[in-house]
Formats: sequence, C-alpha cells, structure tokens
Amino acid sequence: MSETIRLKRVYDPPEPGDGKRFLVDRIWPRGLKKESLQLDGWVPEVAPSRQLRKWFGHDPAKWSEFVRRYHAELSKRPEAWHPLLEAAKVGTVTLLFAARDEEHNNAVALKAFLETKMAHDPG
Repeated sequence: MSETIRLKRVYDPPEPGDGKRFLVDRIWPRGLKKESLQLDGWVPEVAPSRQLRKWFGHDPAKWSEFVRRYHAELSKRPEAWHPLLEAAKVGTVTLLFAARDEEHNNAVALKAFLETKMAHDPG
C-alpha cells in the first residue's frame, strides 16, 4: 500500500522522506546538472504533449481543461505512468517538477491521476 505521492520543485533539496524521486518534466530543468540531482528516474514520456503544454502556457484560467486533456493523454499511455504507480504502491514517491507555479503544473495533475488509479487498484 502506498505511503504517499509527494510533489517537490526540482530546485528544492532532497530530503530523507522523499522516497523514490522521479523528474516528470519533458524538458531537463534549466541550470541543473544531471549529476547534481538525486533521481531514481527521469520520465519525460509521462509529461504532457508539446502541443498540450504550449496550449496551456501555464495559464491558471485553463487549468481544469488542461487537467482533463492531460488525463486523457495519460489514459492512452499506461506504459509511461505505470512504473510510477507501481513504485507508489510500495513506498513514498516524489514527483519532481521545474515549474514556478506549484499549484498549476503537470506534476500536480499527474499526482491526482495516479492517486485515482491507486484508489481503483490499490494492490
């Protein structure tokens, strides 16, 4: 059973309670060297499509529709998010993101998606 799925900006320091840490952005974060991040994986294929990301443009007014469209994309690509779900079933998982807006970004929407999947298949 899952400990929890957490969210954290990639620029924040790692903490012991983070569990497995996965970068869920399509693009590598600016100003960070790969060796400086403590990651268990980078999963760019779980990020929204370029078209959806461009349409959203981090506009909070488009948030609800962005989440709907992003969840539809995720539903078509279980191979992208299934490893994250499996990791969350056995322990804490932290989804890392680079966006400044901590409430309206793909990691927030992905966390909600994964939690819904877990509720339907906790085992």
